Amino acid sequence: MPHPSEHRFLPSGYSDGFARAHLPPPQQWPELVLDPTTAAYPARLNAAAELLDRAVVQGGGSRPALIGQQVRWTYQDVLERANQLARVIRDEWQLPTGSRILLRGENHPELALAWLAVLKAGCIAVTTMPLLRERELSVIVRKAKVSAAFCQHSLSHELALTQAACPELAHVLTLQAPEGETQSARVHMDKHDTCFDNVDTAQDDVALIAFTSGTTGVPKGTMHFHRDVLTICDVLARHLLDPKPSDVFIGTPPLAFTFGLGGLLLFPLRFGASAVLVERWRPETLMEGIAQYQASICFTAPTFYRQMAPLVPPHGLPSLRLTVSSGEMLPADTRAAWQRTTGLEMTECLGATEMLHAFIACRPGQVRPGATGQVVPGYQACVLDAQDLPASPGEIGRLAVKGPTGCRYLDDERQTSYVQNGWNLTGDAYRMDADGYFWYQSRTDDMIISAGYNIAGPEVEDELLTHPAVAECGVVGAPSAERGQIVVAFVVLRDGAVAGAELAEQLQDWVKQRIAAYKYPRMVRFVTHLPRTENAKIQRFKLREWAQTLPPGVERGTA
Repeated sequence: MPHPSEHRFLPSGYSDGFARAHLPPPQQWPELVLDPTTAAYPARLNAAAELLDRAVVQGGGSRPALIGQQVRWTYQDVLERANQLARVIRDEWQLPTGSRILLRGENHPELALAWLAVLKAGCIAVTTMPLLRERELSVIVRKAKVSAAFCQHSLSHELALTQAACPELAHVLTLQAPEGETQSARVHMDKHDTCFDNVDTAQDDVALIAFTSGTTGVPKGTMHFHRDVLTICDVLARHLLDPKPSDVFIGTPPLAFTFGLGGLLLFPLRFGASAVLVERWRPETLMEGIAQYQASICFTAPTFYRQMAPLVPPHGLPSLRLTVSSGEMLPADTRAAWQRTTGLEMTECLGATEMLHAFIACRPGQVRPGATGQVVPGYQACVLDAQDLPASPGEIGRLAVKGPTGCRYLDDERQTSYVQNGWNLTGDAYRMDADGYFWYQSRTDDMIISAGYNIAGPEVEDELLTHPAVAECGVVGAPSAERGQIVVAFVVLRDGAVAGAELAEQLQDWVKQRIAAYKYPRMVRFVTHLPRTENAKIQRFKLREWAQTLPPGVERGTA
């Protein structure tokens, strides 16, 4: 494979050259490993056309594609609507190709439609988490030089504030707007023909800029090509899910989170299946939705599966054939409880916004409890030791990955931290066993070093979650003059459990009886909630901030 610095761009389909101009220099890219599948994409490639137009041309126009509450669109329906919306972008807004368009909304068929229309129109999708406020949105608008937006009507207030702060955001239309709303995307779509000539984009034109979820507090824009959109379908989804046109995908991750974009839009459309997109699920309603829509593949976070397991009806969930967990380490107790109540062996995968989707995963039948899985075919992964050499089996080090997708930050100096010597360094501490299974330890910046011992917070969390009083927990290190750091557990209790010193000591002893005693939480704090991102990841940097406020000298019991 040629060194990234030898990359020769194909002639772009964009008249606005912002995206290519703000990619990192090719010598800072990771090495791209293109197998015959991903190397075979044509030079001129529009990912939305491959996902949508091709399905209709091949006779799948009457199959259901996008399903929501009171919405059931076939592939033909989606194609016609996406074409109309693409005409709004090209004919009404008259944006140059290559322009960035912000998408703001909760999961809904209209949001998916807008994403497809943006790519068909030769523009770049910048999908944002629904709960972001003006300050955060303005940072994204300025960073990506966004000039237009589609926004869910009920979320339009913060975008209006953003537009006032960012005059370059010149065009805004609303999604899911009530009747009579003049700025409704539907009103403007209805003025246009349902035919559209997709913009002739290159396979290495940027299709989307995905901003990281902010678990570290500082989101970064990651840039992915049209070919990358198809690659995660043809490499990961084909290997992990083996999707069929009869499959119905359902789940919770937002489309702004690339785990959700893949699992709830790209994967189903690539294989002619259908996707259920509903704004907000709770564990109870997701269970009802699986039954109502006869869903066969579910994507959600470990927290949801843990809460759903006790709710599974006696007859199980007969339509489900695969359940995929990602976003955080899957606790062994959650996996076991889910299999006990559903009969389904959980599929887990590890991905990163920088890689677009997952690169380590386990398929049913290949699960090793406690391990995340093995490297996805088409990718390479290893654990690096302190000298940046491949670690021996069982040795903890930094996870390094390379494959057909990789990190390309939007104008960000952190590119050289994430990509080193051709590898993507995900920020995860792992160990790999002799059989090639990867075992998560912690984020590299979350490893707790106490009295010379390396302690992985998620391992402690895994044991605490087996206690009947614990609903959720997060474990981080706090400064200690004596030990350097001590292990601190923030615990959310189940209903009926009583917080106090007695329960704190019970939890400490519980951990000491199950794993090495030096790993037990020397301090337990009971809280009503854990700080999480919109895709359910614990914001550990906030827990570390909380831990900074602990009173000095307390090393057992509650703080």
